[in-house]
Amino acid sequence: MAKQFETAIRGYIDKMPSLPTSVAKILEICNSPQTSPVDLNRVISVDPVLMGKVMKLINSAYYGLDQEITSLVRAIIMLGINTVKNLALSTAVLGTVGKTESKALNMEGFWRHSLCVAVTSKLIGLHRKVDKNEIEEFFIAGLLHDLGKIPLNNRLPEQYVDILGFSDRDRQSLHQVESEVLGLDHGDVGLMIMETWGLSQQIRDAVSFHHRVADYQGDYKDIVYAVSLANYFAAEAAIGFSGNRFSDPVPPVVSEFLGIDISFLEDEMEEKVNGEIERASVFLRLSA
Repeated sequence: MAKQFETAIRGYIDKMPSLPTSVAKILEICNSPQTSPVDLNRVISVDPVLMGKVMKLINSAYYGLDQEITSLVRAIIMLGINTVKNLALSTAVLGTVGKTESKALNMEGFWRHSLCVAVTSKLIGLHRKVDKNEIEEFFIAGLLHDLGKIPLNNRLPEQYVDILGFSDRDRQSLHQVESEVLGLDHGDVGLMIMETWGLSQQIRDAVSFHHRVADYQGDYKDIVYAVSLANYFAAEAAIGFSGNRFSDPVPPVVSEFLGIDISFLEDEMEEKVNGEIERASVFLRLSA
């Protein structure tokens, strides 16, 4: 039965739209430290939808500029390359999976939870003084960490409703019930999507291991551990809701490695996290 479920999920992912060529190119060129606004302009200018969203963002009430910006290059310079990168990916992800009707998941709560994990992961990375060229990977990994729940919810809706019910009834973490019932969890499914989309190994590892950090032996502990702790914080603070009422506490090795724990996030960073969520939520509104 487990093989049957995996085959059904793989079939669903194979039929999911790939990332638009322009977004894939943006992610590629943004990984180069020599990337310039002119490089992004060349790619975005041939994608009218994405170009429109960039211009809408820079002229939104959030930035409160006195004059309307009409130059794409100037908009990219003012927003910053990483902000444009995040907007492009958010637009692509929500355009691909974000509008699906959900039987088991509340999608507004799902995306708010994902956004909380994204901004908290990034703040943890900043606290640890992660290289500025890598910090946006923390945001993206946090935003995408639960994406595997979408195919589970959409391809196996009856089973997934039951899984959420079993998790609530038995007070058991959702990923454990997924594994018991289906033979795979949303981290496994998320990894399939990340591989299909060709995203970086750091993001693949964070998505795959955010509930299994004790098993992680790879090279990207900073981002994997940050996403895991951020996910637990989001659940404990009840910021959004992605279907899991009984998250497993992160193992001590995570706090020891990062040098911070859940109490630090609750006492020192929660207000900042909420402010960053409101800032980043502009991406989701523009991407809807």
